[in-house]
Amino acid sequence: MKKIIIPVGCIILILLVLLNVNTITDKIISILNHPSYNKINIDNPYYKDSNYAFVTNTEDFVPYGKQDLLNIIYTVINAKLDNFTFYCPKEYNNCIKDVNLFSNDANLLTHLNNFVHPYNSFTSINTTISDSGEINLKVKYLYTEDEIKAVDKEVKELMNTVITKDLKTDYDKIKAVHDYIINNTKYDLKDNKDLKTYNAYGALFNHLATCNGYTDLMAIFLTYMGYDNFKIATTNENGDKTEGHVWNAAKIKEQEKNKDDKEKTDSLKEVWVHLDLTWDDPVSSDNKDYLYHKYLLISTEELETADSNITSKEHQFDKTIYMEMVN
Repeated sequence: MKKIIIPVGCIILILLVLLNVNTITDKIISILNHPSYNKINIDNPYYKDSNYAFVTNTEDFVPYGKQDLLNIIYTVINAKLDNFTFYCPKEYNNCIKDVNLFSNDANLLTHLNNFVHPYNSFTSINTTISDSGEINLKVKYLYTEDEIKAVDKEVKELMNTVITKDLKTDYDKIKAVHDYIINNTKYDLKDNKDLKTYNAYGALFNHLATCNGYTDLMAIFLTYMGYDNFKIATTNENGDKTEGHVWNAAKIKEQEKNKDDKEKTDSLKEVWVHLDLTWDDPVSSDNKDYLYHKYLLISTEELETADSNITSKEHQFDKTIYMEMVN
């Protein structure tokens, strides 16, 4: 019988594989379940390339901490994927616990939702977790394809009529859209869900909206106008009876916060500002229509000043989430 001689190098290689089998398995799982990032970009035209202080797009779908989990969820909804599966690696001991925590935190999911394009915003995320650490996200989105097509077509047509050639500054262009939406929309006091007042479709075609409808429609216009933007929300926390509210944030040239400052220069600093169409379209006791510009393209300091003489806390937002607004 011939002796089988195994080279020392092979023995060492086998030992290394055995000692690192878990790490190798994790790597294989990562490769097998790593979707094509370019495909995500191509497949969804409303995918946002923007990264924010709170959450960013990711190409790595193996989480090693809470921030990785947030980035994965954000990327999934930003790309409008209906189903997505990833795995918790053994190095992340609290991974399953944190996934459970996030999936049951309605406030956190609401805030996360505010950073994607309105068309990619979701109504629910169903999370399934297996004992092996497999995480499956099943996402239900807010807008139907028919609604997106209808809103998109109307917004593109309005862009040519509302934003006229004589409007030169960012302020004037955004103000024109702000005024158009308010002049053609009333606040929905009766919560007419059948009229879709909770999204841009209801605001645009049924001329009724809750704060969500105003904000979504403004966000869609802002995106088409080329402004980076997201939504800001307050939520009920710690038993607070403050009503939830949502409004827009947009990045504009610093001087163009002020409608009287027309000077133009390429070196202008960009800043994040607030605009709240809901509060600029107040519900009046005399049933008359009013149009304000009190909450149009203002800083956080100006927002707090504008609210200083009222008791409502609807503009008190979490500055650890909307960090761009700390100015």
